[in-house]
Amino acid sequence: MSSPSFRRVLTNVAMIVLLATAFAACNKEEPTTAVIHVKMPNGAPVAGATVKLFGNPAYPLADPTRLNKETTTNSSGRAEFDYSDFYKKGQSGFAVLDIECRYDTLIGEGIIKIVEEETNEETVYLVPVQ
Repeated sequence: MSSPSFRRVLTNVAMIVLLATAFAACNKEEPTTAVIHVKMPNGAPVAGATVKLFGNPAYPLADPTRLNKETTTNSSGRAEFDYSDFYKKGQSGFAVLDIECRYDTLIGEGIIKIVEEETNEETVYLVPVQ
């Protein structure tokens, strides 16, 4: 023996469960990128500098060279790296990478922490090689 109000409540509960399941499945993965800004000591951007990101762990658990990437800066001194293919949904933490920048006789170094599904930025200033 079912009443119309019981059916209505049951229908509403079923719709809520269905919508909650549908929205949970639509959780789109955001890109995981690293952006390095290369500048001179006076703050001027450096176009054409070589930028290398690489893993250098003290105790490697896997092949750290898989994260190694290299590119050159654009006209605004910006180098962008995409690590989206390396991130797996549900993974906790991603990587801390060393930065090495070179331009003519100048060099700059730094470290960047790559946080999953975010655009991670770091600025490196070049100094003369000593």
